[in-house]
Amino acid sequence: MSAPLEITAREVQQRIDAGEKLYLLDVREPHEFAVSKIEGAVLIPMRQIPGEIREIETRADEAPLIVFCHHGVRSLNVVHWLREQGVENCVSMAGGIDAWSATVDPTVPRY
Repeated sequence: MSAPLEITAREVQQRIDAGEKLYLLDVREPHEFAVSKIEGAVLIPMRQIPGEIREIETRADEAPLIVFCHHGVRSLNVVHWLREQGVENCVSMAGGIDAWSATVDPTVPRY
């Protein structure tokens, strides 16, 4: 049985609070990242993911990848694509940064 494709923002926060090392991968566009971001997340826009696959594979070997975007659609597509490339240690954050702001950290601006 394969790992679930999605995780909630609260589950991500619980894992961080528990001290688990996670790699937060933001696949939004730079202008979105400028408006709102999660501390510690790395920005690699969705269209640039194929060109960064080696770096992403390396990161996934070190810690689970939590992929997110604005509402969770792009990140889910990225997770599907990464798994097709053999990167299994990845999951999409359901609801994206919008859910993070609504349920975890209200100081993160919503847009």
